[in-house]
Amino acid sequence: MAEAPEETEETGHARFTYRLRVSSAARTKLSGEWDRCRWIWNECCARSKKAHAEDEKCGPARLDHMLTQARSRNAWLRNGSSVPQQQLVRDFGKSRAKALKDIKARLPMRQRAGMPKYKKKDKADPSLNYTRRGFRIKDGRLHLAGGIVLTVVWSRALPADPSSVRIYRDSLGHWYASFVIPAEVQPLPETGVVIGIDWGVRETATTTSDAHDLPHTGLGKKAAAGLAHYQRMMARRKPAKGKPGSRGYRAAKKLTAKLHKKVARQRQDTGRKWAKSVVRDHDALAVEDFRPKFLAKSTMARKAADAAISATKTALIEMGRKHGRIVHLVHPAHSTMDCAQCGARTKHALPLSERTYTCTVCGAVSPRDKNSARVMLVRAGLNPAGADRVRPDSPPGRQAA
Repeated sequence: MAEAPEETEETGHARFTYRLRVSSAARTKLSGEWDRCRWIWNECCARSKKAHAEDEKCGPARLDHMLTQARSRNAWLRNGSSVPQQQLVRDFGKSRAKALKDIKARLPMRQRAGMPKYKKKDKADPSLNYTRRGFRIKDGRLHLAGGIVLTVVWSRALPADPSSVRIYRDSLGHWYASFVIPAEVQPLPETGVVIGIDWGVRETATTTSDAHDLPHTGLGKKAAAGLAHYQRMMARRKPAKGKPGSRGYRAAKKLTAKLHKKVARQRQDTGRKWAKSVVRDHDALAVEDFRPKFLAKSTMARKAADAAISATKTALIEMGRKHGRIVHLVHPAHSTMDCAQCGARTKHALPLSERTYTCTVCGAVSPRDKNSARVMLVRAGLNPAGADRVRPDSPPGRQAA
């Protein structure tokens, strides 16, 4: 099974993910590689905390030196490939640098990237990164450094030679290979239409086009009964502290993870299909740059998580870049207080119970979320008339051919 291409943090690159068939020998080797990498990650955490306490620097050069010394002293580390270990050190350095940057910028706690934490043996799923010199594809099989050979389920062909690959295991115990390849822009025909998008909880996305609104699917709510049943099974079979779980506990845990995975894939599928329809029908998108993390501490936390706003927004941005559409990320401040017609701002924020926006200056009346979606267009510098296929110089109500 191959998942849809996903853009990476590197501009101009995409990920293609494939299912792996892992033999018992390969699984043992992968577990050994992960044990070594996990030890290195935890050692980096310990060195970083010590350097922070002593007010010293712990940059990439120092971490690389730590890895070199550890491999020279420890034969167990030398038995593993150096490629995933070096990549893990680099990933740790990036995570730490991002966290320090957010602290230096004095961002609120809810917006900061957390410092890297220790990876526990029984909770962290394996994840190994290999650069080009650490893997090769031969006769349809994936060969990793260290003599690890994996069978890939090639449900689609790779469009180009990969520059790196990530081998990881999900909560169900399934193994995947995620290849990084150069992304190709696939332009779509121009439509001459623009759209504004506002995120919400009652409706996941409200747009300036009624045909492209995304209603709240409630997938998590539909699966809540089954999830509660499996969680009760886990609670009844919960092992004592320090003792392994029984076969029944592991079975209930797997059923819980399977249901979580199913809901996550349903949300992902819904978001990608909606994003494709929006990108196909519009040349430019004005998207609210909304960060719903703060909702996790509000009374709307469960419904907001079920809406999967962040994942849907990411899918929309990736789809826009893939097809060469212009995506404007608009700051969301005061979007519910501004009038899309005259630009006036109300003196007080509207309560969530008030779903109709009425401008006290020009008298315009419109649904609250529709007004916010039009505000996105205005702030992005797009012509709001283009959202309804109306020419700017046309009389009101006249539609473009």
